[in-house]
Amino acid sequence: MKQLRFYFDVVSPYAYLAFERLPQALVGLSVEVSYQPVLFAGLLAHWGNLGPAEIQPKRAWTYRQVAWLAHRQGVRLDLPAQHPFNPLALLRLALACVPEAGEGARLVTPSRRVCERLFHHVWHSGEDANDAQRLAALHAALQPVRDPHGNAVRNALREATTAAAERGVFGVPAIEVDGRMFWGLDSIDMLAAYLAGDSWFEGPDWEAAGHQRAGVERKARPEPPVP
Repeated sequence: MKQLRFYFDVVSPYAYLAFERLPQALVGLSVEVSYQPVLFAGLLAHWGNLGPAEIQPKRAWTYRQVAWLAHRQGVRLDLPAQHPFNPLALLRLALACVPEAGEGARLVTPSRRVCERLFHHVWHSGEDANDAQRLAALHAALQPVRDPHGNAVRNALREATTAAAERGVFGVPAIEVDGRMFWGLDSIDMLAAYLAGDSWFEGPDWEAAGHQRAGVERKARPEPPVP
């Protein structure tokens, strides 16, 4: 059985759409999925990137595209009242639903049920994801076993985000299996082909494509050219 790790942040509509699509894509495959919350903003800072909502033309396109993708997938997507928003309270709540692992214990991640409640909290209401009353109701429904505001949970999220970046995760959603990383909603078909045994992945093309030589290297945020 293949072990998959799904890296996500509930602030990402693409992570939500991938979460909804994943079970259908994995039908008939022998897999076990763990769901790892990470802070998308932390990954962006690590790699020196901007989020799609931080670039104005890309912001408008992103919301139009995810609305259409949800329509095509046949899943509900209501844009929250404010986006982007600070997802820390929700990510910490996810990890607070996981018992603290003892020294040397296998890392335990939130269940799919918990993750689904968090995603639906954000993408099924059209309301403020950080509204205090809504957060309190979500907390009561999930009944976390740890304090979401405690240092243990805060550190767990920080460490998970750092570990993800060290493994090459640069955005969400990302799915790791057999040391290979599949990034983005549109990589799910590629992931399913790999899991189904597509021979392309065992040939030279996977490795060769990942080692293309760069002709030009620029800073993450280059200065505009002089006219």
